[in-house]
This record gives sequence, structure tokens and C-alpha cells, in this order.
Amino acid sequence: MNALYRFTFFLLLLCLPLATQAQKTKSKAQLEKEKKENLNRIKEANRILQQTKKKKEVSIGELNAIQEKIAVQKGVISNISREINYIDSDVRETEGLVGSLQNDLDKLKAEYATMVYAAAKSANSYNKLMFLFAADSFNQFVMRLRYLQQYSEARKKQVEQISKVQAVLSGQIAILESKRKQKESLLNKQVAESKNLHSLKSQQAEVISSLSKQESNLKQEVASRQQAVKKLDNLIADIVREEIARAARAAREAGKATSGSSNKVTLTPEMALTSSSFAGNKGRLAWPVERGFISQKFGRHNHPVLKGVVVENRGVDIQTAQDVPARAIFEGKVLTVASVPGMNNIVMIQHGEYFTVYAKLKTVNVKPGQTVKIKDTIGTVYTDSDGTTELQFQIWKNSSNMNPEEWISRK
Repeated sequence: MNALYRFTFFLLLLCLPLATQAQKTKSKAQLEKEKKENLNRIKEANRILQQTKKKKEVSIGELNAIQEKIAVQKGVISNISREINYIDSDVRETEGLVGSLQNDLDKLKAEYATMVYAAAKSANSYNKLMFLFAADSFNQFVMRLRYLQQYSEARKKQVEQISKVQAVLSGQIAILESKRKQKESLLNKQVAESKNLHSLKSQQAEVISSLSKQESNLKQEVASRQQAVKKLDNLIADIVREEIARAARAAREAGKATSGSSNKVTLTPEMALTSSSFAGNKGRLAWPVERGFISQKFGRHNHPVLKGVVVENRGVDIQTAQDVPARAIFEGKVLTVASVPGMNNIVMIQHGEYFTVYAKLKTVNVKPGQTVKIKDTIGTVYTDSDGTTELQFQIWKNSSNMNPEEWISRK
């Protein structure tokens, strides 16, 4: 009977949704989600890379697209490694279950063999009758008859249990074989993806080498960009200061106290609600373009080619495909539309005490004072002579510069 209890336990183990099994299922679902995301990112990077390759000369935009593909490729390889680890865990669990089921099957068969041997000793009808009629009383006769019936039923049940365990064992062995084939397939895929990564790194090295030969042009581009960034910074600072002053005047004219800081926008109840909602969506705000990748991060960092050259970014640069619309990341009011040399057209939208800036626009289709909603189109992103389509995007809170990556949702 111990073997039967053990068999029942393993059936429960196979059927019940254990917490660890549920957690593993959740993790596997996350892996599948990451697979799809990586596939989409690779497609988009390829599209953008082909656009930049249309030009004869290599460019920073081409390098950015290759680096994005390298980052995604590393994610693909990491994803495969995690999937292999899950399969290894499944294989170990299934191997343990197969071993236990095999042990139970051996014990059930041994018990059945003992029953058959015992039954063989009294196989003929004469022995059974002698056993029954040797009873000392009628009650003992009835008990012996029941014993023979129960013994016969026990053998039948033993055969049924052996069949059930064999069926479960066969199923688990098939699962184990399937898992091992999956692992072999993933290992082959991992090798192939590693070769792809090596190829991408070789492309990266070639582009960097080619760009290094254009050092003087690159330095000139950096200097031009820094001048454009400074002009944009000054423009934004002036606009924010004007808005702070305007809001303070409006509050005074309305007879409201303005005891707050002179570096903050005085908010109306409606503006305060928008501001609070904007802040509450930190990390979940929409992207300013539907597709693309961050080609230059926020803050100070080394130039991708020029050694010893440090560039500073007040926002993030998002590289995308040609003629992609720029869109508002949140509801708000268009504060200004302007043009800055090196940054093309810019749109600045106010969200209470928060401001979003969209620069490097080819066209603009909103006007100052206009109210926009989330994902409303505000213009199209500019494509430069190198074939690089890139949006400069910034977020400000009053006069403080924020890191947009901390505010927009993860792709």
C-alpha cells in the first residue's frame, strides 16, 4: 500500500498548480514577451540602419543603429540563456519524477509477483475448498471466503495501478525527451546568435574606423551641436522664466497670494491637476515617437568616436525612421513654436509645472495656445543630410532639467 500512497502523491504533484510552477510559468511568459520586444527592436533598427546606409558616407546615425542592434542582440542571447536555465530546471525535476515513478513501478511489480506466487500455491479449486471447509465455524467460513475475494480484487487493483504508473511514466519520459530536444535546439540557436553578435561588432569596428578618419568633420559637428544646444537651453530658460512671471502676474491680478518660490510656476487648480497627473505617470508616459530607439542618452558621456571628447545632452536623442510623426507624450498646452539653428523647429508644451520640448522637427502642425492630448501629432521629425532621422526630446520641471528616460515608458 505504501507504493500506492507514493503514486497518489506524484499524481498530485503533476496536477496541482504549485507556487513554484506558477512563478516559473510567469517567468516563461516574461521571456516570450521579451522575445517579441527584441524582434520588434531588431526590425526597427534594421529599418533605420538601411535608411542611413543609403548615403555613401558612414555616419554617427549608422553607428547608432549598429550599436542598438548589438544591445538587442545581447538581450537575445541573454534571453536564450535564461530559457536554457528554465529547461535545465524542468529536466532535473522531470528526471527526479521519472526516477521516483520507476522506483514505485518496480515495487508495485514486486508486490504483484508476490501475490501471483502466493496465488499459484493455491491455484486449484481443491485447495481453495479445503481452505474454506477447514473453518471452525460458519463465521470463520464467511471471513475466509471474503478474504479470497478481497485477495483476488487486490491483484486486479495492483494490475490497474501498474498500468497507471506505466502510463504516467511513459508520458514523463516523452516530456523529458522533448525538453532535451528543446535545449539542443536552443544551444544551436545561441551559437548562431553569438556569431551574429560577433558580426555586428565587426561592423561597429569598421564604422568607427571609417568615422575616425573624419575626425575634423566630427569635431566640427560636435562644436555646431554644442552651439545649437546652448541656444536651445537659453530659449527654454527664457520661456520658462516668462511663464513663471506671467503666471505670477495673473495670480496677483486675480487677487491670489503668490508666496511661493519665484522659480516655480504659479498653478491654477486646473494646472495643478494636470501637473499632478503628469508626475503620477512617471515611468509610464508615452514615447514622443511611435517607434525608434534612444541613440544618445541624458547627461555627460564620451563621444562614440572622438577620444577625450565629452558631450552633454539635456534630454535624449531618439533615432527613428524618415517622416515619422512626433507626438505629445501627455495632455497639455502648446507654449511656444520656434526655430533654433542646428535644432530646426521646436515645440514646447506645458503640463502644469512640467514642460516637454520636441526639437529637430522638419514640420510643425500645432500653434501656441493650442491644447493637445496624449499622442496627438505635433509635427514630423527632421532627416539630416546623412540620412539620420533623430528627435531631441527634453523634460523640465520649472527650471530644472529632468532625465526623460526616467519618465517615458520602457519599450
